[in-house]
Amino acid sequence: MSAPTQRITIKDVAAAAGVSKGAVSIAFNNKPGLSEPTRERIFAVARDLGWAPNSSARSLSTQRTDTIGLALCRPARLLGLEPFYMEFISGIESVLAQQSCSLLLRLVSSLDEEIDLQETWWRKRQIGGSILVDFHQDDPRIEPLKILGIPAVAVGHPDLTGGIPSVWTDDASAVAEAVRYLAALGHRRIARVGGPSGLGHSAIREQAFLTTLRELNLEPSPQVSTGFAGEEGARATRSLLLHPDRPTAIVYDNDLMAVAGLGVAAEMGVAVPDELSLLAWDDSQLCRLTHPTLSAMSHDVHGFGAEVTRELFDVIAGRAVTPRRVATPSLTPRASTAAPRGPRA
Repeated sequence: MSAPTQRITIKDVAAAAGVSKGAVSIAFNNKPGLSEPTRERIFAVARDLGWAPNSSARSLSTQRTDTIGLALCRPARLLGLEPFYMEFISGIESVLAQQSCSLLLRLVSSLDEEIDLQETWWRKRQIGGSILVDFHQDDPRIEPLKILGIPAVAVGHPDLTGGIPSVWTDDASAVAEAVRYLAALGHRRIARVGGPSGLGHSAIREQAFLTTLRELNLEPSPQVSTGFAGEEGARATRSLLLHPDRPTAIVYDNDLMAVAGLGVAAEMGVAVPDELSLLAWDDSQLCRLTHPTLSAMSHDVHGFGAEVTRELFDVIAGRAVTPRRVATPSLTPRASTAAPRGPRA
């Protein structure tokens, strides 16, 4: 029989950091009396050993802080253009207003920078909890934030979020509906322009896309992974339309890329929807302002943000929560999709 795993204690953390047990307590309760380098060393040792002061974390989480944190690893310029996050943040704010709370929004350049930022927010009592977005496979934020004991809600499928309470949409089912709809119209060459391949939800959508094509006995069509900016969607669309066996339908991962794709089709003289059908994702106002109007997988993004925030307040209050699936994006057909009728259909 193997020996039981030794439980890490505050004494072990103190010894490894070269400080007293009292110093560890001071660090995690954010009390004065330690230099900043010493605090940082204690936190680093605790992370390495996998130790968290459970009673302290519970105590901190019950002390109300009227601010919720949200860090986004996105370029500032893109954030101002992308409809999803504008709607998502408006949903967050709708609940925060009811609770007389505020949102602390920061843009970061990497997940490591976000980990450091979340630790600073929590240690300095700047936030009462945090909303975590854009999960990757084996996301590096999970363990450090668990150790810190930050009340948090993850936006993502539970398979990606490592046990952090999560709110999510069934993207796989939505992708399957989109592909089946286009196939029912008569499309046999269906392509996809997706977000960065490292993002967990992009991987889920990619797998669902390929699985559904196989189920329909359709040949796998090109998938292009790119950023979410309009110019990246345009570049991806141009490459697909220059392909010798170009698709007759394209599914996009956001509205901004779909609008850009519509512009490229006009530039290249490809008629939408006669020669090319386009299907957007999220269904923001952009989809109704184009000509032709864009079909989309409609998603109540404002309501999604509100639901995530309500879940976070449950976590902060210590109420039991389970992964919460919100409404699956559903098809809204408009003028950009039709049966292929062009010469290359």
